[in-house]
Amino acid sequence: MRNFIKQKAKELGFDACGIAEACFLEDDAAFLKHWLSEGNHADMHYLERNFEKRTNPQVLVPGTKSVVVVLLNYFPEKTQPSNAPRIARYAHSEVDYHVVIKQMLAELETCIISNYGENIVNKEAQHSFVDSAPVLERRWAQRAGLGWLGKHTQLIAPGIGSYCFIGVLMLNAEMEYDTPLPDRCGTCTRCIDACPTNALNGKSLDARRCISYQTIENKKSVADDIQSKLSNCALGCDICAEACPWNIKWAKANNNLKLKPVSEIYTFQKAHWQALSNDEFNSIFKKSAIKRAGYNKIKENIGFMSE
Repeated sequence: MRNFIKQKAKELGFDACGIAEACFLEDDAAFLKHWLSEGNHADMHYLERNFEKRTNPQVLVPGTKSVVVVLLNYFPEKTQPSNAPRIARYAHSEVDYHVVIKQMLAELETCIISNYGENIVNKEAQHSFVDSAPVLERRWAQRAGLGWLGKHTQLIAPGIGSYCFIGVLMLNAEMEYDTPLPDRCGTCTRCIDACPTNALNGKSLDARRCISYQTIENKKSVADDIQSKLSNCALGCDICAEACPWNIKWAKANNNLKLKPVSEIYTFQKAHWQALSNDEFNSIFKKSAIKRAGYNKIKENIGFMSE
C-alpha cells in the first residue's frame, strides 16, 4: 500500500510523498501552548481553537491511522521586474493553490479507494487538507521523512527546498512508515539575519513582526514600526527563503501546468500596480490566491513603499 500510494502521488504530479503514523504530537502541543501564550499568533485567533484536533489527527478524523503527506514545488521560472511590488512566489499561479492541490488529492484518494476499498477513508469527516484546517502540515511532512523544519519555520525538502505546498490525506489503515529526517541547518543563521523585521529567533516566528502576516492576514494597516521595513513586499514575503542556502542549491522552476503563472506578475512595473483599478484586479486575479488579501489591502501595502 505504501509503495502504491507513493507511486500514484508521483504519477499525479506531486514532487514527493511520505507517510507517517497518526499519533498525538505531544511536543508540538507543548510548544504551541507556549507560543500562543506569548501572543506570537497576533490576531490569528483561529489558531487558539480546535487545539486537540490540531495536535492529534485521531481526534480530528476518527479512525485515522496513517497520515499521507505530499509536496508540490511552486518555485516559478520567471522573476518580477526589479521595481515592482513583490508578490510572494506561492501566489504567482493563475489558480489558487488550494484548488489545485485539493483536486490532485481527490484524484489520489480515488486511486487509493479503487484499490483498497472505501473504508480506507472516513467518509463522515473531512480527511483531505490543504493549509486551511487545524493540521500541522509541516510537522507531518517532517515526520513523513520529507524534510526538516528550518530556522525560518518552513519545511526544507531535499532536492526541492522550501518552495513547496503541502497536502495531507488521512487514512484508516496501518502501513510501513517513513523515517523522519534530521535537522540539517546546523549553525547557519542566514534566514534569521536576512529578516528585516527580526521576526525569527531560530526556534519560532513572531507573526506580529512577520511581513507575510502584516501584508496578508492583518486586517488592519501594517504596523507602524513595520511599514518602513516592508522591503518592497506587497503580498507575502520570500526574504528568509531567498537567503536559505538549501534553496539556493535546490530550488528549481516547477513544470506543473496546473501552476501556470499570472503573466501580469512578470510584466507589471510599479506604475501598473499603483494605477491598478479594483475591476482590473478582480479580472486579472479572479482565481488567484492573491485575492485572499484583497484589492484594498494590497493597494495600501503598495502605498507604504518608498518611491
